[in-house]
Amino acid sequence: MIVWLSELNPVLQAFIAGLFTWGVTSLGAAGVLLMKTVNRKLLDCMLGFAAGVMIAASYWSLLAPAIELAADDPLFPRWVSPTIGFLFGGLFLFAIDKILPHLHPIHIFHLPLLIEQHVPPS
Repeated sequence: MIVWLSELNPVLQAFIAGLFTWGVTSLGAAGVLLMKTVNRKLLDCMLGFAAGVMIAASYWSLLAPAIELAADDPLFPRWVSPTIGFLFGGLFLFAIDKILPHLHPIHIFHLPLLIEQHVPPS
């Protein structure tokens, strides 16, 4: 099967890979339709696993290559440039969280009261 796939046009390979990932994601998400409620501990475990996957993906796809690219910099140690970029990214997300109007999950339950009082949520 791998030989058959490697002989296809690269655009078709990407299309097949996209269909596969779409199908697997849909299959995983379909499990939600089978449950009326979700156990809080199970939800916490799933969110923790997803956070761990995203941290690993951000390291292996972003930080590790940045450290490798920074190895050629004669002015600074190889970890300085990626660290500065990481910190600026965190500051940017913090600033966007403070600047853009949005509702935090705790305010959703109080939304009718907030609308009634005309108080913008913080």
